[in-house]
Amino acid sequence: MLDAGLVVVSLLDVWVQAGFGPRSDSAFAVLASCALLLRRRAPLVGFVLALPAVLTSFALVAALIAVYSLAAHTRSRPLLAVCAAAFAGCYVLPWPAPRVGGIVHASDVPDLAYGLALGAAAALLGQLVQARRDLATRLAEITEVREHEQFLAAQSVLAKERAQLAREMHDVVSHQVSLIAVRAGALQVSTGDPDAKDAASTIRRLSVRTLDELRHMVSVLRASGGPPTELTPQPTLAQLHALVAGCGIEADLDVDLTGDLPAPVQRAIYRTVQEALTNARKHAPGSTARVEVRQRDGTVRTAVTNTAPTRPALPLPSASHGLIGLRQRAELLGGVLESGPTPDHGYRLSLDLPVTSP
Repeated sequence: MLDAGLVVVSLLDVWVQAGFGPRSDSAFAVLASCALLLRRRAPLVGFVLALPAVLTSFALVAALIAVYSLAAHTRSRPLLAVCAAAFAGCYVLPWPAPRVGGIVHASDVPDLAYGLALGAAAALLGQLVQARRDLATRLAEITEVREHEQFLAAQSVLAKERAQLAREMHDVVSHQVSLIAVRAGALQVSTGDPDAKDAASTIRRLSVRTLDELRHMVSVLRASGGPPTELTPQPTLAQLHALVAGCGIEADLDVDLTGDLPAPVQRAIYRTVQEALTNARKHAPGSTARVEVRQRDGTVRTAVTNTAPTRPALPLPSASHGLIGLRQRAELLGGVLESGPTPDHGYRLSLDLPVTSP
């Protein structure tokens, strides 16, 4: 609807400035107005089609809109300078060209300056709109990154508390329950009272069962480094394709697995890929990434490599909680996390995990 409205405004400008008739200048002006329908999909083509109207008539609205649209959709400033100069040249050149005498005179310098000012103003306005759009995108990314960092910081605190709780349960509670089981067994063997023997047997049986449950809880606490509760749906490798497809950068996924992986290993791989793609989008704008997940000899290697950025990155706050959390998760599962730059100025993050978590 906006493009159609711009075409109508441009046609009104043609009607006011040149009128509609069988003349060539009217045809070029109408062509320039209709070319505005291409201003989003092919802005350069639309500008080229609108340029003859500047040369043949005073209907300038379509050409100025074309310059603005080109500036709002391209990042090539030399191209914008050439287009603004072409607009000014067509504005000052006479049409049809005189057969005798010079084409441009000294008295045309003010017109040339006016044409350059018009073209530059439209180009600068388009660049301003583009910068505002990029800034809004970057602000949204900053908000997402901060929320992600806060989440990872909270998860890091949770992981430390769980590790401390697991140590306390293993070193104190399990030890005391083991002593209870041993003393109950000794009492069961040494006593002759049937009631005492039955009570000692019950205490020993319950103590052994409690020890088994404590060992299971300790293993769960040590292996769990992510969500606050295992009752919530957890990501798996089945969701890895959707993660890569919706990461916001151009990325390829290559998965080569020979069997099913334990749930904690799948979560660790998913979170590693998620963090690496987030960092690539944050620190390397315009880069491409490749995600590889391969299983060899009882080990799963996950590698995420991104190329060098093509645009300067906006300085963003970072406390490196993401990599710290990934490294802690890898250590809990008996794996190794490595990260660092590549020779082509990109970045690589790799995670090696045993198929069976400790």
